[in-house]
Amino acid sequence: MKDGFVKTTEQSSLYNHLEKMEISELLKHINTEDQKVAIAVEKELDKIEQLTLKITQQLQTGGRLFYIGAGTSGRLGILDASECPPTFGVSPDLVIGIIAGGDHAIKNAVENAEDHELQGWEDLKKHHITNKDIVVGIAASGTTPYVIKALEKCNAESIPTGCITCNQNSPLASVAQFPVEVVVGPEFVTGSSRMKAGTAQKMVLNMLTTSTMVKLGRVKGNKMVDMQLSNNKLVLRGIKMIQEATQVEENVAKEALSKFKNVRLAIQYIKDNDDKKN
Repeated sequence: MKDGFVKTTEQSSLYNHLEKMEISELLKHINTEDQKVAIAVEKELDKIEQLTLKITQQLQTGGRLFYIGAGTSGRLGILDASECPPTFGVSPDLVIGIIAGGDHAIKNAVENAEDHELQGWEDLKKHHITNKDIVVGIAASGTTPYVIKALEKCNAESIPTGCITCNQNSPLASVAQFPVEVVVGPEFVTGSSRMKAGTAQKMVLNMLTTSTMVKLGRVKGNKMVDMQLSNNKLVLRGIKMIQEATQVEENVAKEALSKFKNVRLAIQYIKDNDDKKN
């Protein structure tokens, strides 16, 4: 471990005798702790910006974004990756989440999966990873061998690396080229990093992909014009978006959306027709 490294994620809770508290007390104290998360994230905005810029550059030149983690951290990476195709209409192969222990670990704890030092790189190799891609390791503790060794190997192969962790001066941050260290302090339940640390990681992940997708042109104005129309609610939202952008009647917007199955294309089609008429 690095000199001066302290696992704040493992320090004792600021609260004791939780079992004696009323539900109202428990909720109040959890909420108090949660309010610290956004402040901690704000302190890392410069680092988050640097990582986002690199992710954007890699994706603009044909690369992919990989998240790699274990346990809650791995699941959060998979969650963020899985939401990019329906939200932004990108390929499922553009943002990829990898978790120690494989797909089984998404719903189940896999014993010692995070301690396998060589498996992280092996899991990345299955995707034929190259130096066009970028890999972001996610680990609240910053000490997960599965993630650290994967990033070390990426560095050796000239593949850009970043990380999201919730301890300062961690082994993971020391190997990541673009480290983000969101220090949220002790958890309400001692060591339960699914709480504040997990919330912090989710907030940063939201920032990374949302900002990147905006810069890749996947948002117009403030609308998800490339979203997948996978249910009636989204179809209705798409029709409304088309109407707002073109000022056409609902039936016209509905017909265009039905034809193209894409809000952006439907809007462009209507605007092109208007230009021809004028």
